[in-house]
Amino acid sequence: MAAEPSQITRETIQVPMRDGVLLATDVYRSPEVKRAPVLLMRTPYNKDRVKKVAERFAAAGFITVVQDCRGKFASEGIFFPYDNEGQDGYDAVEWLGKQPWCNGRIGMWGSSYVGATQWQAAAEQPPGLVTIAPTATWSSFYRNLYLGGAVRLSLIAGWAAGNSAKPEGTTASEDWQRTFLHLPLSEVDDQIGWSIPWLEGMLTHPRHDGYWNRVELTDKIVDLKLPMQHIVGYYDFFSRESVNNFMRMQQQARDPKTRQRQQLILGPWDHGSIGRAKVGEVDFGEHAVIDAAGENLKWFEQFLKADDAAAQVVDIPVKYFSMGDNIWQEATTWPPHGFTATPFYLHSNGKANTGASDGSLDLCPATTAEAADSFKADPDDPAPACPVTAARPLKAATWAPVDQRPIETRDDVLVFTSEPYTEPLTFAGNAQAKLFVSADTPDADWVVKLIDVHPDGFSQNLTVGILRGSFRNSELEPTPLEPGKIYEITVDLGPIAAQIGKGHRLRVDICGAYFPLFDRNPNTAEGPFGKDSKVSTERVYHDASRPSRIILPCQN
Repeated sequence: MAAEPSQITRETIQVPMRDGVLLATDVYRSPEVKRAPVLLMRTPYNKDRVKKVAERFAAAGFITVVQDCRGKFASEGIFFPYDNEGQDGYDAVEWLGKQPWCNGRIGMWGSSYVGATQWQAAAEQPPGLVTIAPTATWSSFYRNLYLGGAVRLSLIAGWAAGNSAKPEGTTASEDWQRTFLHLPLSEVDDQIGWSIPWLEGMLTHPRHDGYWNRVELTDKIVDLKLPMQHIVGYYDFFSRESVNNFMRMQQQARDPKTRQRQQLILGPWDHGSIGRAKVGEVDFGEHAVIDAAGENLKWFEQFLKADDAAAQVVDIPVKYFSMGDNIWQEATTWPPHGFTATPFYLHSNGKANTGASDGSLDLCPATTAEAADSFKADPDDPAPACPVTAARPLKAATWAPVDQRPIETRDDVLVFTSEPYTEPLTFAGNAQAKLFVSADTPDADWVVKLIDVHPDGFSQNLTVGILRGSFRNSELEPTPLEPGKIYEITVDLGPIAAQIGKGHRLRVDICGAYFPLFDRNPNTAEGPFGKDSKVSTERVYHDASRPSRIILPCQN
């Protein structure tokens, strides 16, 4: 019989790491449980905040352990993001395995940074770690922070302001627009209000080079022999990393049994709304609601409490939510089977600027010499990621779905829209854009948004991708653009599942910035130490020999 949460006890223990630093660690137990599997969370966000879930897990028969990361809250040491989480995670798991109340089977759970602490500990292969449940997180921190060569600026700058050592008497800048627009990028920490060396390091290493090796686990994780549950939302900035982690483990894990012990739950959420129905300005209905902690609990019941023979495979490897029709689907893998890569071609008479344009989108490639479209990308007035309102200032820009129509009035946004659909269009998988482009500057960004236009005109962003022109061929060796030269580029739009309903239209927006969720491109190719900027005239070509298109995995 399960215990009541009110019966759960909490004991705080100072657990020593290998260098003698003590980490504050809460142990939650039911009085009836003398020896059991252990669930571990390691967090930089205050172990006290996890009390409710920890008590729930303990009431279900686990011993739950929550630890403040090094240098955070009640723990000793100095906090440096991610730098010590691998070895500290190993030490914590090893310590747990020696406790008389641990039966030798340990799991880890948590999201975001707390999900990363799982990957980093697992990569060290500590004895006794049996399973992990990393929600909305990364195995390559570079690819979380950078996409297509552009950095998630407001995310990391805002996080750094709240998670770095602030000199006494200083306060963070309230003028975030000035901070985000400041050049060179290397000085953003000073604009926040104080020196943050680790933030400066992240912002000044846009190449996927050796700087990132300490937080680059992609090649290591396939050696792990652990069942894993991956949960994330389409609008989460971790969506690509989380889905790719699942795909990598299911398809490339060296241990065949491990491949059969992976689960992906992919919903319509952003980073702060996992499990909810209302996300941004869209209500996805009651079916979108899940109990994420409950899903974790079911996972741990199978892989920690059951014996190994009873936990051979996962019954439903993939559960994904289809936006639009708002229903859950099941699949054996991601991308799901039964979908075919289908091109949707861009068309116009060269005047696709704004939502009132002649830009169109259909299944037929151009057969004539259609005029190219162009727009001016001004680094001093970058296209915003979402409309700025009194309730949503620039600093609060969201990844969630919000009405894009105010942005589509800008002349630096190209808009291509299909006719209303007479039958639903359903797609699920990984989307991409293949565009023929040019710019008159040494660098430029291309931002591509996939949009569902509702019958009432509401323009719902489904997914977005960005590519910095100089990073078109390589994350390691950026190469400036040759002004005026036409390139074919591929823009990754990430994982997506949706249905464009009857009467709805499919739309593609293309512009030169997604600010401040990504840094604006100064268009000079000078990198993070450059102080200058240039207005870039960017062009998109869509004639018979240069068929720019979106590729969606459409239902067969």
